[in-house]
Amino acid sequence: MPTDAGERASESASAFEGWSDPTADAVLRPVRAGNAFEETVERLMAAIKLGVVPPGGRFPAERDLAARLGVSRITLREALRALQQAGHVEVRRGRFGGTFVTGPLPAPEPGEARRRAEDMGPALDDALTFRQVLEVGAVQVLAARGLTEAQRELLLARLTAVDTAAPEDYRRLDTAFHLTLAELADSSSLTAAAADVRMRLNDLLNAIPVLDRNIAHSAVQHQAIVEAVLAGDPDAARRATIEHLEGTAALLRGFLA
Repeated sequence: MPTDAGERASESASAFEGWSDPTADAVLRPVRAGNAFEETVERLMAAIKLGVVPPGGRFPAERDLAARLGVSRITLREALRALQQAGHVEVRRGRFGGTFVTGPLPAPEPGEARRRAEDMGPALDDALTFRQVLEVGAVQVLAARGLTEAQRELLLARLTAVDTAAPEDYRRLDTAFHLTLAELADSSSLTAAAADVRMRLNDLLNAIPVLDRNIAHSAVQHQAIVEAVLAGDPDAARRATIEHLEGTAALLRGFLA
């Protein structure tokens, strides 16, 4: 455990290396008191599934993480123990210890993904529509308002990361790119909603094979979205985002039909 404020700040920052604070805050937000243990497990799993804490990455110190989630350290330890027993995290002792994500989550089998899609029923179309509304609205706001130099650099860094990702990292970095569009709108409600809807879809998206042709096509569409945002063209940003998300939805339905 860190022994002073400087070490605690360093440890918390290392947990979210590569992510800006709004996404981490949206995922690891306070839980409700009635189901504190269950919701703590849900928040921690969301951080793993969305790549907020990537494979091999470390969660913040217990004191900081409990404060983020608004739970006692006892509740947090019980939730971490449940994740450890399930094989999702490991606890290391010593000066450089902490709670680390053990590795990438296994992708669901196609049959399992189809079952989940069937269980979702109309909720799948609802999630896809909600995602489109959120992201189209976000890019229109960004294009109309403009970005600071720091925001431009962040968006371009996310674009480069996903476009150069290895297949095993692609879904995580694609998630980072899309959530960044919500982050930059400077609305915590929008960022939280975007993270939630991505969680609803992520198991299904992870079941889609990472196809070279699809990645290349997505890269062109990602570039079009970013160029429209940076050019200050809301209509072009809207069209590029709709085209991209409709293609993803079609691919998802095709593989899970």
